Amino acid sequence: MVMGRPREFDTEKALDEAMEVFWRHGYEGATIAELTDAMKINPPSLYAAFGSKEALFREALERYVETIGPPIWAGLGEGKTARAGVENLLLAATESLPQSPAKPAGCMAALGAVCDEWPAGIAETVRRVRLEMLGMLQARLEAGAADGELPETTDIEALSRFYFGVYQGMAVQARDGADAAELKAVARVAMAAWPGEGRE
Repeated sequence: MVMGRPREFDTEKALDEAMEVFWRHGYEGATIAELTDAMKINPPSLYAAFGSKEALFREALERYVETIGPPIWAGLGEGKTARAGVENLLLAATESLPQSPAKPAGCMAALGAVCDEWPAGIAETVRRVRLEMLGMLQARLEAGAADGELPETTDIEALSRFYFGVYQGMAVQARDGADAAELKAVARVAMAAWPGEGRE
């Protein structure tokens, strides 16, 4: 039996490098030259390993969801109350979203594929990830409502979209240079909008 030639690069490490390039430049902005340079492979190796630039982006996005997302979103479920969970999420975002020497600013999933010229498959993949994020928020708020934490008149879907909109807005502001302190101020104002906040 003739064995296929083994790949001469670390696929996981190469995927991490591709993730950072896409995260920094977006799908359209990331060139094959930038990707192969970061991944330390040549174009034929990229296509042999991942199939296409679009397929590589999808794998890089999944890598982002698996590695970068959990530290931000884990606090949503760890809070003793729905309010605490949402606050945990926003405060984690204030630390994760600003640019650092180790990573680009913003959220790859929140900011990805927001322009019409991106391939439909890419736009749909990113949209699915964002809807999953929104779904996690809604599920936590529904659990809080079931526990009596929220007024019965609360529109859970609208409240979920509001806090997810805050998260997305923080990602955009971080990309524009907002630091952790500035994003914390946003989170503080957002939490003051919690239903029933400040009332007896």
